[in-house]
Amino acid sequence: MDKKITPLSKIFLAVIFFILYAPIFFLVIFSFNSGETMYSFKGFSLEWYRELFQDTRLLIIVLNTIVIAFLSALFSTIIGVLGALAIHQAKKRQTKNTLLSLNNVLIVSPDVIIGASFLILFTMAGLKLGFYSVLLSHIAFSIPIVVLMVLPKLMEMSPTLIDAARDLGASSWNVMTKVIIPFITPGIFAGFFMALTYSLDDFAVTFFVTGNGFSTLSVEIYSLARRGISLNINALSALLFLFTLLLVVIYYFITQRNKPNGMGVRKR
Repeated sequence: MDKKITPLSKIFLAVIFFILYAPIFFLVIFSFNSGETMYSFKGFSLEWYRELFQDTRLLIIVLNTIVIAFLSALFSTIIGVLGALAIHQAKKRQTKNTLLSLNNVLIVSPDVIIGASFLILFTMAGLKLGFYSVLLSHIAFSIPIVVLMVLPKLMEMSPTLIDAARDLGASSWNVMTKVIIPFITPGIFAGFFMALTYSLDDFAVTFFVTGNGFSTLSVEIYSLARRGISLNINALSALLFLFTLLLVVIYYFITQRNKPNGMGVRKR
């Protein structure tokens, strides 16, 4: 029987959500301020959005960030799914636990350490810092996230599904494409969207591996904020917040569509 939420718990949740979302809404509201500071709201204006869309350099940085995020999410999802399959199919339990522990180490490691490690690696390899160094770094730190999203779905899958497919004459390729991949699809989408958001959000690692002539939004916003708060940063942050909400809505509808109904059949 479900327990009812007490009034104290509701108040606690309301306070937590207020603390989390109040600064974001404050930032969004002042992106429409006709004044130049966040100390007083002088009137409604779209001036900062017009200034934002007239800034060609900033728009190129936005495009760089989106391209890096989508490419890193795509490649890390492919590699992460293969990695999760390899861990799941490991015969020895000790081997499986060792591989999973090595995967988890990359998640709990400080971003500063990871960023510095990539910087040293790319410098020793002679790779010029820029688009490719950022892309490779984002792929690397996103792979463990995808593995953790996909692996639980593989563990939920009953071995009898694969045995039944093989008894019906399915090849290894058919088992993979017709049984395993459809079953773990929710985990794959979850891993993709998590990798996408991590890439969009990352600052510490990107700060180490980005070079002259290339930047991402997190690094650029940090640079702009150090020179003084300008409300075009608010406008840019508001648009990013809306973009993130859009990703969440898309992910919700995808997971709902792939959610099995009462008969165990996926919705179409």
